[in-house]
Amino acid sequence: MKDVAQHAGVSTATVSRVLNGHAAPTPETRQRVLAAIEELGYRPNALARSLRTTSTQTLGLVISDLLNPFFAEIARAVEDEARSHGYCVVIGNADENAEQEATYVRTLLDRRVDGLLLCPANDDPALVREVSAGGVPLVLLDRTVREATCPVVRADGSEALTSLARRLVGAGHTRIGVIAGPQNTSTGRERTAVLTGALGGLAQVVHGDFRQESGSQAAARLIDDGATALVAMDNLMGLGALGEIRARGLRVPHDVALAVFDDQPWFSLLDPPITVVAQPTVEMGRAAARSLLALIDGRQPDDVRLTAKLVLRGSLGEAEL
Repeated sequence: MKDVAQHAGVSTATVSRVLNGHAAPTPETRQRVLAAIEELGYRPNALARSLRTTSTQTLGLVISDLLNPFFAEIARAVEDEARSHGYCVVIGNADENAEQEATYVRTLLDRRVDGLLLCPANDDPALVREVSAGGVPLVLLDRTVREATCPVVRADGSEALTSLARRLVGAGHTRIGVIAGPQNTSTGRERTAVLTGALGGLAQVVHGDFRQESGSQAAARLIDDGATALVAMDNLMGLGALGEIRARGLRVPHDVALAVFDDQPWFSLLDPPITVVAQPTVEMGRAAARSLLALIDGRQPDDVRLTAKLVLRGSLGEAEL
């Protein structure tokens, strides 16, 4: 600021007023300051300014896996909503690793973000308690943790999974393979409980880790055990399962029926198109950003629970008739 003031022939107080949108002594003075800023390439120190304003106009978002298209779409929706309110979003990729998640969360807090959106890597509440104890506004997205007291934005797939189970049973499947997510995540646990409960004793469960390779390995075990239908509990495990089916020369749905929790744009372009439980990802991301901004504004938003829907496309065969 001193360099800008000297270059423009004004005081640092005048530079500060221009930077903060206040009136300069004259329009000509304002133009000299703006010209000096442009010529010198001056950028205000956001962290230093935040010490005075208590706001950096930034939000932190830590997602579970940036390679997962589901989380990438959510991140885009969060960013779009935040930008419409004058905020920028800084994103950290936990890579489904609790230690990496904690590193990103603490780094974002050190950068004085105004609030934090977190897709927890597991259901351990320790990190959430740490953030809450520091007084930083926090919203959980997609997943929750034990004893969470902060707002949670998520989708409920219970009705869609129950409908899927009824169709599979009605089509005569008696050995239905469930490629489940990790049981130390709320989504992994809850989706598995709903589907296996609806299938009764017909479910064969193999746990994966929400990654493609684990889906392939789980599908191999389940097919070897005689499964005639597979349900993968996230899109990457679903891709792994589809790859294993094709690697064996089997056909969907003639040899093995397939359904996936989470939709992706290319699922409808495959042959056959993949039947999915589709979550409203854009609405989830935007709702989470709005909830966080409400907290920052001193309001207390309610939890948001949106509805996932079963989208039938042909990969279940007779179960879709």
